[in-house]
Amino acid sequence: MAKILVVDDAAFMRTLIRTALEARGHEVVGEAVNGEDAVMQFVRLKPDVVTMDITMRERYGVGGLQRIRAHDPKAKVILCSAVSQRSLILEAMQAGASDFLVKPFQAERVVQAVEAQL
Repeated sequence: MAKILVVDDAAFMRTLIRTALEARGHEVVGEAVNGEDAVMQFVRLKPDVVTMDITMRERYGVGGLQRIRAHDPKAKVILCSAVSQRSLILEAMQAGASDFLVKPFQAERVVQAVEAQL
């Protein structure tokens, strides 16, 4: 099973994602509340997959994604957003996102996105 870093500035979203993934046997090795924290934890924890909200304080998801991929070009980062704008999805994918989830999402969709990266 995968080691996952969950990044979202909303505690309830981190809990939702953690609960869904742990129910399927995955290990959430860390949680971060912004992109800056995500980059530091990624370097320290070396997770298999990262789920990251695209709009957060201090460093938004695409910037965090770019910095994570600078440390590891093969990093698997799934970006999440409540906004389903085509341009935002395109920007995320061009920056190297492995997948893109639009909130609100079903827990099973998060699990599928993570397991598709393994």
